[in-house]
Amino acid sequence: MANPIIDREELILITGASGFIGLRVTERLIHGGFKNLRCFVRRTSDLRFLKQLAEKNAGISLEILAGDLASKKDCRSAVRDASLIFHLAAGFGKSFRNIYRSTVVGTRNVLDAAAEQQRIKRFVNVSSFTVYSTRNLPGGAVLDEGCRVYQKPELKGEAYCCGKVLQEELVREYHDKYGITYVIVRPGFVYGPGKTEISGRVGLSKGGFFLHMGGLNRIPLVYVDNCADAIVLSGLREGIEGRVFNIVDDDPPQSNEFLNLYMNNVTRMKSVNIPKFASYLLCAFWGVTSRITGGRLSPTFNLYRWSDDWKGHLYSNEKIKMGLGWKQRVSFEEGMRRYFESCRNAG
Repeated sequence: MANPIIDREELILITGASGFIGLRVTERLIHGGFKNLRCFVRRTSDLRFLKQLAEKNAGISLEILAGDLASKKDCRSAVRDASLIFHLAAGFGKSFRNIYRSTVVGTRNVLDAAAEQQRIKRFVNVSSFTVYSTRNLPGGAVLDEGCRVYQKPELKGEAYCCGKVLQEELVREYHDKYGITYVIVRPGFVYGPGKTEISGRVGLSKGGFFLHMGGLNRIPLVYVDNCADAIVLSGLREGIEGRVFNIVDDDPPQSNEFLNLYMNNVTRMKSVNIPKFASYLLCAFWGVTSRITGGRLSPTFNLYRWSDDWKGHLYSNEKIKMGLGWKQRVSFEEGMRRYFESCRNAG
């Protein structure tokens, strides 16, 4: 990276640094010659890999700071003296309360600390494709950065979507109020060693069967190292303030291609192909029933989710190539080989 927006001795904060993507971001920054890193992690995090990074790179300052994003005091300590923030920490799961606490309250606390300090040169917010609302996007159309974001994310019935939409709103609000410059990146489904689950866009495991919902749809996969490269570039590249970048690898595979590779290289599964019209009817019926029962039937499936996950869209990475100078470093074939090997080792 020539002419980054900060000097290599300035302090960089990475929240969620012990996570699946955060570890790779930290590693890429070290390889890029940045010498002053603070890794903000949960108190319950597995720190083995971060400590190994610190031991292997004795010439840098790699501070591991354990804390809670919901604590204003902890966030002030994390942000103190930082010039650049990579904000990867977020809540996961189905609990709206937990997601709100970790993703929304946590992001607000980090932004409050940044506003108090008034020295942050850029805030990189790592969001997700889940923020896109595709109900009005035809099947086969390209989903890119110009597509609509949910105005009422609760309609999707997914806590993670709600959290990420509110998180992005906060980032823009703090830019307008306090002048905090930002870049937002939205990865597709990030895969690689250390992550064994299959994207819900491919299908779902139910009752000992894998319900293959994706059919011929393209799956917006991005290998974890390629994702980390794009995130790091979004923090360092000049002249991209206020922009949004989708992160997806070249030529995403079709769902059936991915599933066949998985079953040939990891494990055979009892798979049932669900035709598109059947998945549409299932989601429509489920969504109506959930509303009629007042939410007693969890809104796991509805037409918003069907449209986002299974309608069948195409994906573009032209903007990160043109705006960030990003190139896919790990090919699909090599990424799959590493991922499948990790899945086999994990049993």
